[in-house]
Amino acid sequence: MTLSRLIARPLLSSPFVVGSVNALRNAEALGTKAATVTDKIAPTLRNAGVPVPADPAVLVRINAGTQIAAGLMLATGRAPRLSSLVLAGSLIPTTLAGHAFWKESDPKERKREMIAFFENTSILGGLLIASGDTEGKPGLAWRAGRAAKDARREARHLAVTARREAALVKAKVS
Repeated sequence: MTLSRLIARPLLSSPFVVGSVNALRNAEALGTKAATVTDKIAPTLRNAGVPVPADPAVLVRINAGTQIAAGLMLATGRAPRLSSLVLAGSLIPTTLAGHAFWKESDPKERKREMIAFFENTSILGGLLIASGDTEGKPGLAWRAGRAAKDARREARHLAVTARREAALVKAKVS
């Protein structure tokens, strides 16, 4: 692991670990804010067959636990691509519920929430970059493309060899 990854991953995961500990301590209060998002998403998930608790405070605790686990995984370099994707997925509803600046009427509060909203979107960008980081190793898409290219080259080589062999057999028979 490079020095930049060694430093960047814990820094990128720190808001999740710290914020999620706070969310666990204040799940009831945050549950009322989360209800604006969970009341819209939960029925859709239930219709899809996903068992989702009805209590928003429980969903806040589940989200916080997920963010702590994924944050610690990212910070320690364990499955960093997967943990980055999990954090990114959990950050979207968290940001929409927690920093709905468009609903604020007080200008100071609106500005504070807007700053927090865009801080979260910048963190989301960092997580998306981290989720695609292959640490200098070829990714699956590159490997698949390379395998296809190698297979085409081998097929052309085999076709040329087969034609050559057929021509030799034809010349011997004639």
